Amino acid sequence: MRHRRQALGRGILGRPAPIRLWRYKYDGRWLPIAQDIAKRYELKAGDKILDVGCGKAFLLYEFTRAVPGVEIAGLDISAYGIAHAKEEAQPFLKEGHCTKLPYADHSFDFVFSINTFHNLKVDQLKAAIQEIERVAKDRKWICVESYRNEREKANLLYWQLTCMSFHMPDEWAWLYRQWGYTGDYGFIYFE
Repeated sequence: MRHRRQALGRGILGRPAPIRLWRYKYDGRWLPIAQDIAKRYELKAGDKILDVGCGKAFLLYEFTRAVPGVEIAGLDISAYGIAHAKEEAQPFLKEGHCTKLPYADHSFDFVFSINTFHNLKVDQLKAAIQEIERVAKDRKWICVESYRNEREKANLLYWQLTCMSFHMPDEWAWLYRQWGYTGDYGFIYFE
């Protein structure tokens, strides 16, 4: 669902004209995903959860519904994303870069990142992965865009204009091992 905000802009011949600006209204679609992740990682009340690259924190918010009593935290590089985040999650969000997480060692029971690390150059990618390893106690999961063939690679590149790191699954796994990452990981493909 969307709601509309109207503003005046310049139309044909420079005359004032209405401009319709659309803003996304969250519809709850992340709840089943939060429930699945909570079950997979056996999350319970009192667990501390960190989302690296949280955007507008819709998934973090849903963790509070799926597992009442969890403590959430999110970090994103986008001030806009945080300013327009789910209101219930905003107090728990910080603006910052994933290569230097502003949290103590082993301070989270579950740390995850979904579709963030493809935006990093390889040196930043190494630092971000090592930061997740540092702040997590044990449970962690990284999901990145990947490709298994040239067609999926082309689809990924057409879709993701900010993609700086794109690798095949076995290459991602190799990088994770080289940089000491011990958590779970998964991939999204553009078939």
